[in-house]
Amino acid sequence: MLLQVYIQKLLDFVAQDCWITDMNKTTPNLDAAYGLKTPEDNQRLYAQWAEDYDHSFADEMDYQLPQEVARLFAHNGGTGPVLDIGAGTGLVAEALISYGIGPIDALDISQEMLNVAAAKGVYRNLMAKDITVPFEPETHRYAGLISSGTFTTGHVGPEALDHLLAIALPGACFALSINALHWKAQGFESKFTALEGQICNFKLADVAIYGARNTSSHKDDRGRIALFEKL
Repeated sequence: MLLQVYIQKLLDFVAQDCWITDMNKTTPNLDAAYGLKTPEDNQRLYAQWAEDYDHSFADEMDYQLPQEVARLFAHNGGTGPVLDIGAGTGLVAEALISYGIGPIDALDISQEMLNVAAAKGVYRNLMAKDITVPFEPETHRYAGLISSGTFTTGHVGPEALDHLLAIALPGACFALSINALHWKAQGFESKFTALEGQICNFKLADVAIYGARNTSSHKDDRGRIALFEKL
């Protein structure tokens, strides 16, 4: 009888431990990405997601934002050298090279995502970095800075804009996507107002983040692409 009680307690402990372990795992998907809180959270999620990201997210969700960022950057007179912020697997760069713009450097917090991007051969250099931290003084200076899907909740807030301006050449062209739901709530609107003495030719383009094939709860999500130049 005592042996049976001991075995049952052991089974209960193992079941509870497995449950806790399972709860600590994060399934890579859009909702998990929006729930991220720290740079370490980002690194863990995208390390898991990198190999399957293009298929399980970009293809299945009909993700159109990278193409919109590249199109507006090109049409707004953007030139290289370009820094792709939050480059991920290289979706924006793949779209941008069709406009004949380059060279393009990639920056992302996830080395695993950059490894996937590297295999596509669309980048000159790749940098694993957290852009909420200032750049080193010897960092390259860029004539163009682009970003798709990075400036949003759980990822990067408006404070990082100061760091990007520091590595932009005078007259540099920016095309940065920002989730429309977070434009005011996360402080992007007020931040751009505060930057009025450092940037010019500011305008916002409202775009669909996903295409017609997307039938998920996010199918109607909108993005705002901030287009401006550094003074």
